Parts: sequence; structure tokens; C-alpha cells
Amino acid sequence: MFLNKQKGIGAILIVFTILVIMSTPFRDFASIPTEIRVFEGKSSVLKFSLPVSSTATSSNPEVVQVGRFDQDESEASPAMNVEALQSGIAELQFKLGSIPLKKIKVNVLPDIKVYPGGQTIGVKLNSAGALVVGHHFIETDQGKVSPGEEANLRVGDVILKMNGNKIEKLDDIGDIANEAGENGEDIKLEILRGKEKVNITIQPRYDKKEEKYRLGLYIRNSAAGVGTLTFYHEESGAYGALGHVISDVDTQKPILVGDGTIVNSSVSSIEKGAQGQPGEKFARHEDGVLGDIKKNTPFGIFGHMHQKLNNGILDEAIPIGLSEEIEKGPAHILTVVEGQKVEKFDIEITEIVQQKFPATKGLVIKVTDPVLLEKTGGIIQGMSGSPIIQNGKLVGAVTHVFVNDPTSGYGCFIEWMLQDAGIELKPTEKPKAS
Repeated sequence: MFLNKQKGIGAILIVFTILVIMSTPFRDFASIPTEIRVFEGKSSVLKFSLPVSSTATSSNPEVVQVGRFDQDESEASPAMNVEALQSGIAELQFKLGSIPLKKIKVNVLPDIKVYPGGQTIGVKLNSAGALVVGHHFIETDQGKVSPGEEANLRVGDVILKMNGNKIEKLDDIGDIANEAGENGEDIKLEILRGKEKVNITIQPRYDKKEEKYRLGLYIRNSAAGVGTLTFYHEESGAYGALGHVISDVDTQKPILVGDGTIVNSSVSSIEKGAQGQPGEKFARHEDGVLGDIKKNTPFGIFGHMHQKLNNGILDEAIPIGLSEEIEKGPAHILTVVEGQKVEKFDIEITEIVQQKFPATKGLVIKVTDPVLLEKTGGIIQGMSGSPIIQNGKLVGAVTHVFVNDPTSGYGCFIEWMLQDAGIELKPTEKPKAS
């Protein structure tokens, strides 16, 4: 009898627990994140159901203050308004009387604004060292050989130093190889293979046809092309462009930056995209260096510009949109399809992949603007880096087109590009006055 009574009480508790868990207030409350981000001077509304008698306090009122208000007269449950006063970190403690309900960490980020781009830019990039793009055979008294292949130099390796001397230009390699060969000496190479530095010894061989000592390598140290400027940050002078890494055309390996420049560029013609065949912008480089290139990362190229460029559409700095603020639905991009005129075109954000760590392909976008579809067929090469703007905020950049559907493609979150530009989206504690 006693055991049956215990089982009955247990069953009732289980049913009660399930009902509580399935209730709207519980589900609303459970869905609240344990950590949120808010920009300095802005506010965020936490929408959830709490008992009317519950309270919320901030551990750092100078950084964050919290208030409550009714969202709508028809809604009895209040929402919480989190007001970010200055950059820093605070913790919100929700209580029902003296009973703790939930803690939320609030990261208040500095108010960062950037100038959106959209301009087509020319890219001139020089690699750090010489990139090995292939082997070739040279005619010797012993037959055809490739010293580079014999020394196990691989396609994609970057020659950084020869006999301890940094490679400044491609001619250096030929001169050092010929001098070492004439002296009957081997050459010690320092190469970069992936992320690892490796030392290799190579023996130059005399090329009967060229009448000089050679290494039997095809090498390259520069690349050029066009892309789109994404943003400019006036306070630091930093810019970001392209939205994806620049890779060598033959090896498909990312180019390690030695130095480089971005220059004015003008679109001369468009090859319209079609299913299975991406389109392309054709542009000519104009006079006028706009800035330098210091980094080439999975999220584009980065450096510093000499001055702000006006795009003629949004010539004022605009806020950044965090990844959690982006919504599926209408947005627009800024890009050039003729000359140097930046235009605004409608798109739809169809998918959002929330990312805790830097990764490409955070957004899926679809071109909906009839004018852009008529001119380009959708997303084309050279459009990479075009800023994506939603609700007046810069939220991302165009990166890739879908080969089988040129109307659609990928975008990356702007915060990853800002990070690679050296603009950190993290709280900064302000020094206290003494």
C-alpha cells in the first residue's frame, strides 16, 4: 500500500515537471542566452515571461542598467530592457524574491562605425618570397634533370631565403643559383611549407641550352586582379576587401603577403553569369594608389588606406550588425557594374549559420534585384567583397557564387573581417579617474 502511494506521488511529480517544462513561460525563460552582446549607447530587449514580482540587478551599473516594461497592453508579462552605458562587462542577476533564477553575462562593445565600400579596386600583391608553381627539366651532360624535384621541393612551397639571404625579387634566385653552380657549391634554402618552415639543400645544375646553372623550378611572386572594397574604418585607417583569400592560380595555395597595393579601378565590361559558368567583371586599373596590403586571410585582404573614399550612396559611417542581429529577409549590396559608379541592389538573406568562431560561408544570399539580374545574371567574379547592408547596418560581405545558380551565393559575417583588420569587437574597460 505504502509503495503504491509512493509510486502515485512520483507519477504526479513527473507529470507536473513535464507540464512545467512544456509551459510557455518556462520555454521562453530557458531559451534566453547566458551571454549577450550590446553596443555602447544601445539597448537590447530580453523577451521572456517572468513572475511580476521578479527583479533584475546589474553587477556593474556604470556599464549596464536594466529596467522592465510591458511590451504591449495585451501582454501581461513584462520584458527586460538592457541599456548599455559604456564598454565593459556586467552580469545580470534575475531573482524571484531571494531565489536566484538566472544569470546573464552582458558584453558591452565599443560603438564601432565604418564607411561601407562598394567600389571596384585593383589588387597588386607581391608574395613574401618566391612561390614554387611547378618543376621543369634542364638539359645536362647526364640527361634531363630537375634539381628542384630531386631536392623534394614541392608545388606550393615558398622560398624565403637562399644561403641566409632573404629573397627580394625573382632575379635574385637565378643570380644566386648561377654563382653557386660556378663555385661548385650547394644552396641552402629556407622554405615555408604550409605553416612550417623547412630547410632544404639543392644542387644547381648546368643547363647546356641556357648556358647557366639553374634549379629546374617554375616560380612566381606576384598576383593581380580586381575585387570590391567592403569597408573603411576612419579612426584606424584600416580597410577590408574581397571577403575571401587570394590564392595562386596554379597551386590554389593562399599567397603569403610580402607587400602590395590597392589601386583605383574601373569596370569596362561584364560577362554575364549562367548556370555552370560564373560571370566576371572586367576592369582596368587606374592611376592612384589607394592603400597598402598587409594581410591575405580567408576573409579577404587588409591594410591601410590613405584616405576615405566616398561611394556616393552612403557617405556617412554606419553601425556594425552583429551576427545575432541579422534576420532572414530583405537586404541590399553595394557594388559597381559599370565604370566607377557604386549602385545599390536588392538581395534576400535566405540562410544564417551562427558561428562561435571565425568561419566562412555564414550567410546564404539571393539576388532579387531585376536590374542586377539583367546586367550580371546574379553574383559574378569581381563582386566579392561587396558590402551587405540590412536595417542600416553593415552585416557582411559577398564571398562566393553558387556555380549552378548564379543568382545565389555565400556571404561572411562582417565581424570576422573586422577582426582580421585589427578592429576587435570586444569590451574595453575604461580607466577610472583618479
